[in-house]
Amino acid sequence: MVVTGGVFDYSAQAGDSLIKIGARFGAAPEVLARENALQASVHLVPSQKITIDNRHIVPAVLENGLLINLPQRMLYLFRETQLVAAYPVGLGKPSWPTPMGEFSVIHKSANKTWIVPLSIQAEMRRMGQKVKTMVPPGPDNPLGKYWLGLSLDSIGIHGTIAPTSIYHFQSHGCIRLHPEDIEALFEQIPRGATGHIIYSPLLMTESSGRIFLEVHRDSYNRGGVSMAALEQLARQESLTDRIDWAHAAEVLKLKDGIARDVTLSSGLH
Repeated sequence: MVVTGGVFDYSAQAGDSLIKIGARFGAAPEVLARENALQASVHLVPSQKITIDNRHIVPAVLENGLLINLPQRMLYLFRETQLVAAYPVGLGKPSWPTPMGEFSVIHKSANKTWIVPLSIQAEMRRMGQKVKTMVPPGPDNPLGKYWLGLSLDSIGIHGTIAPTSIYHFQSHGCIRLHPEDIEALFEQIPRGATGHIIYSPLLMTESSGRIFLEVHRDSYNRGGVSMAALEQLARQESLTDRIDWAHAAEVLKLKDGIARDVTLSSGLH
């Protein structure tokens, strides 16, 4: 496993919020607020400096294709066992979860008309909304500009007209990317490309002699986030004696979704 992302300063742009910045870079707004000593609802001013930590542990290495880890809300692209890109994604809400499993890309479309599934039409009806059966390409199409249809039931990887929904669980199962990210991914993914969707809320690795731990909330209530699970993972990685367990317990409690240095005798970074 490797650690992607980093710690860097960002200059706020007009219209930015912690939600918008976190969605773009893959960091929870409440974590950005805490680490910058700000209120989560703060009104940012242009050029205001925000320190961002978006380090994430890559869960596995594929020979080629896509790896999506649901609790992480991250998508990884591999080519010849090398990590080519890492993007934050928006995923299915807990009541409409993104499915797990192996998949292949069976369709590629630009400017696709959204044929609204009957299940979503029924939801619109229940919520008293105008029921739509199709949405043509354009600024109102929730698929954005690019669509990668998957072999998994009725879901795809696509752009969005609501970029602040990225890095959240708000979709009807589909995998949303920021418009710039889906454009880059669309160009690199051929029809027939394969991938895996996994559920790993607890991640640990050694990188450059340091031990990193990343813990996410169990948003789909599938378990696996506990001290017992953490201790088992440390044993599997043969890292038990090199971990500062007090710091590791704090990372486990915070569940802030960032790869934290828990090396013995190190501070909590």
